[in-house]
Amino acid sequence: MYSIALNPCNSLMRQEDQFDNLEKHTQSGIDILEKHIKFVKERTEIELNYAKQLRNLSKKYQPKKNSKEEEEYKYTSCKAFLSTLNEMNDYAGQHEVISENMTSQITVELARYIQELKQERKSHFHDGRKAQQHIETCWKQLESSKRRFERDCKEADRAQQYFEKMDADINVTKADVEKARQQAQIRHQMAEDSKADYSSILQKFNHEQHEYYHTHIPNIFQKIQEMEERRIVRIGESMKTYAEVDRQVIPIIGKCLDGIVKAAESIDQKNDSQLVIEAYKSGFEPPGDIEFEDYSQPMKRTVSDNSLSNSRGEGKSELKFGGKSKGKLWPFIKKNKGATPEDFSNLPPEQRRKKLQQKVDELNKEIQKEMDQRDAITKMKDVYLKNPQMGDPASLDHKLVEVGHNIEKLRLEAQKFESWLSEVEGRLPARGDQARRQSGMYDAQNPPSVNSCAQDRESSPDGSYTEEQSQESEVKVLATDFDDEFDDEEPLPAIGTCKALYTFEGQNEGTISVAEGETLYVIEEDKGDGWTRIRRNEDEEGYVPTSYVEVYLDKNAKGAKTYI
Repeated sequence: MYSIALNPCNSLMRQEDQFDNLEKHTQSGIDILEKHIKFVKERTEIELNYAKQLRNLSKKYQPKKNSKEEEEYKYTSCKAFLSTLNEMNDYAGQHEVISENMTSQITVELARYIQELKQERKSHFHDGRKAQQHIETCWKQLESSKRRFERDCKEADRAQQYFEKMDADINVTKADVEKARQQAQIRHQMAEDSKADYSSILQKFNHEQHEYYHTHIPNIFQKIQEMEERRIVRIGESMKTYAEVDRQVIPIIGKCLDGIVKAAESIDQKNDSQLVIEAYKSGFEPPGDIEFEDYSQPMKRTVSDNSLSNSRGEGKSELKFGGKSKGKLWPFIKKNKGATPEDFSNLPPEQRRKKLQQKVDELNKEIQKEMDQRDAITKMKDVYLKNPQMGDPASLDHKLVEVGHNIEKLRLEAQKFESWLSEVEGRLPARGDQARRQSGMYDAQNPPSVNSCAQDRESSPDGSYTEEQSQESEVKVLATDFDDEFDDEEPLPAIGTCKALYTFEGQNEGTISVAEGETLYVIEEDKGDGWTRIRRNEDEEGYVPTSYVEVYLDKNAKGAKTYI
């Protein structure tokens, strides 16, 4: 308990000083509490800003929906990164929890406590000032009665001396002596009354002073001491709470970090490599080996072989090879920047199959969604039929009809893509002919007609192909014993006609350029690789993308297929 040593002389002055000192001390304690509150507030703002920045960072690097970037997140490394972003989002949430708990458990509670503390402090010091003023008033009354008693005593002494002087003087009349005697008695009585009053006030002051120093002031100081100790305890508790709020989220933050580690450990490079292979494999068979062309063997020709007619035949052979190719190289053409065909026929077989399968799945989901909507409308209509007050059943008929049309439209669309998918899946296994067509090789009985160098090939992101121009492909006419046999071979018969829908620049070996609206002959159908073989005239033939032409097949022609 606060204690103060006092003496009767300067007690009130010292008491005043002690109240001033305690008032300053308790005010500094309140200032410390307010400073602590301000510190916690700034910490909560930092936590909120940090959490906001973490959430924005996580959101910034999230894959955009329905974008090409989202497709990359099928790989385990990308999934791990996405898990890291999600864990960081949860991590940010824990910092928001820290801010909320510090605000509710420290800032709000301490702010309310400070208001109560200020009121209590004000009450205690008001009581102390009041007691101090009361004792000061008693002291002034005592001083006043004491001075009056002293004055009356002096007046009584002078009156007594005057009376005695008058009584001793023989020249003074008896009346004057009697008057002096009465005046002395009055002064003595007044002195006695002042003495009694002074004694009474003194006793009262001593009682009040005893109560003041032994009861009132100690009680007030005790209350101030208890108030101050509660403040000290409270600030200590708030500091503990400050630490506990942080400690409570540590396990959850640890789980977030464990989640990041677990995501990192789930990365499977082999699985990612396999996904890349599955995503970009074309379905084409590799080209066969190109046979060695031996030019060192001397040409044994007869006179007829070196005749002008035969020379013309050789020239014709060269022209034939320059304009058409019996075998077809891989269709490594430049990326088509035009519109993608609906049936994805511009893609390699495997990529086309995946795209068609994806489209079929999407259509089936849409169909199921529409069917669920139809069921919901039907149930609602049944409810309206049973409870007419809820709605008119006839108002739902047009919705049912509309949904039915949508379902039928989607089914027809799905059947169309399923037929294309079945066609592709039916062609993919039979790769013998396709391999020969793509590698530019004939059967074993026929010699190779073209020597091609198809190097530095790259696959573009959409599955089509490009060819580096750094190396050129040379096409040479084979001057072998098989020349005559090749010249005697008859050109393939036309199995129909086609009309070019778009202009196509045939810049690669085995292709032919066509102009939009041009009509040409079809000599070989699309074998599932997205290319159709056509002929302009006797010396010009080659391959064009099937999606660039509209084919009209002659059903009576040999080798023609019938489409349903």
